[in-house]
Amino acid sequence: MLRFAMRFSALLFILFLSVALAQADEVRSALGVTRQGTQIDALLAPESLAPASAKPRVLLIGGLDGRAESVAAVTATLQAMRADAKFGPRVAVAAVPNARPDASALAPIFPPAGEAYLKPETDASHYLWRWIGMQAPDLVLIVAEAGDASAASLAKALGETAPCGMGTIPATVIATGSAVTLPETIAPSPARKEWRRRVARTPVEVATELAAVYGQKMDPVMYIPALAVVGRVRLGELTGDATALADAERIGAPFRNGVKESMPANGNGSTISGHLIFSELARRTGHAGWTALAKKAADYGFDESGQPKLSMPFHSEMSDSVFMGCAILAEVGALTGEKKYFEQCLRHLRFMEQLCLRPDGIYRHSPLDETAWGRGNGFPALGHALSLSALPAESAEHAAFLASYRNHLKALKKHQDPTGAWHQVIDHEESYREFTSTCMITFSIIRGMCRGWLDTAEWQPVVDRAWTAIKSRIGPEGVLVDVCTGTGKMKSLRDYYDRTAILGRDDRGGAMALMLATELAYWERERR
Repeated sequence: MLRFAMRFSALLFILFLSVALAQADEVRSALGVTRQGTQIDALLAPESLAPASAKPRVLLIGGLDGRAESVAAVTATLQAMRADAKFGPRVAVAAVPNARPDASALAPIFPPAGEAYLKPETDASHYLWRWIGMQAPDLVLIVAEAGDASAASLAKALGETAPCGMGTIPATVIATGSAVTLPETIAPSPARKEWRRRVARTPVEVATELAAVYGQKMDPVMYIPALAVVGRVRLGELTGDATALADAERIGAPFRNGVKESMPANGNGSTISGHLIFSELARRTGHAGWTALAKKAADYGFDESGQPKLSMPFHSEMSDSVFMGCAILAEVGALTGEKKYFEQCLRHLRFMEQLCLRPDGIYRHSPLDETAWGRGNGFPALGHALSLSALPAESAEHAAFLASYRNHLKALKKHQDPTGAWHQVIDHEESYREFTSTCMITFSIIRGMCRGWLDTAEWQPVVDRAWTAIKSRIGPEGVLVDVCTGTGKMKSLRDYYDRTAILGRDDRGGAMALMLATELAYWERERR
């Protein structure tokens, strides 16, 4: 047994925390933000980010009791554990020194109830609970004042309930001022075993699991079901299963035959981009009926006399429209050979850049607020990649898109989280790690490596980290972790913090994950 003394004055907290942050072998991260706007910090060992590491993972948590003493004790014990010659080299120790930095806030109780990151009374507990689940430690040690209800409820909940559906985790509460005793051997927790299972899957295995749930229908035509169907078609091509393409044609047939209207009167940007399923079918089958349907959507960029409009309609001044407006124009240009669609594609990009592109190279979601929403940057990344794939390689439009694409990804690269994900607010690490934006950005990077737009040596490590983050958030039967709910124009950073993060099945998340997994499978096949 190994014992580490924990008798430190609260006055030493600042000293120990500064030492912790300065450790060369430590990764500073964040797991959430309080209602008062205070960042909740996390200190990780590098091995915590390495899928291949077999080291047991121990997580220390302090501050749940709202007392500086437990915070100081955790910070000091973290350093003592890492410095111990017997313990340090064989165990990866991480810490959340102060899980409740705003001591005046309501004491959290676990497992948290209701929607995540939305309600003041539960958002802090959701941040910690889901973060622990995705870290999947083997043992959690909670330092708190004796009898603290929050610490006791967390330890009990971790032992009985699987955070994020990952698996249970042994947890112990240690009274501040006591010594911690660790076993000589720390067995993998059920959560760690499930985490390992998830990250060991191949892209085709992940896509196959997703395709059993997503991409089965499309009514009405919207980008979410459309991309899921496209993802299933791509998986069928990868595995030699022709039924996926036949299913897609069956799903699309009522629209091609005129039984159903693909562009109803209440259509919007999502409807227009949903027609990407028809351009996909047109390329794969050569049937003119599919091309006509795709063209119907792209023609919304032109007036009755055939002249280009200032932009595609339905943009709502949101950066989403870089995807929703540009990609279908480029696709139809490639299918018809008509240059006007390529020209309008670039015109729309420039229009959206003027509205939403910030000087630092990432997109504000809308002119209503400067916040760089995660999916509000995933959409432009995806839109760039799909448009570039269809634009003629030697055209002026391709050159312009390529420069814009590279600049955007370069700006996004700076904000990738140490765990591999991108955040709900791109440049705010305290916001939650958001699933769909990570999928969309990663897809764009992989497409760039496949097509030679990006240097593989530089970008493959970015993809490797992101893929680990994505796989760990895809559970059995299509259950996903932290998919931001549908989001319109918000008025403040706080509004974007407070968007519900879905834990469960989600059509949008499933579609984006299918596109990403199949793109990675294509890339790996090409490299082989």
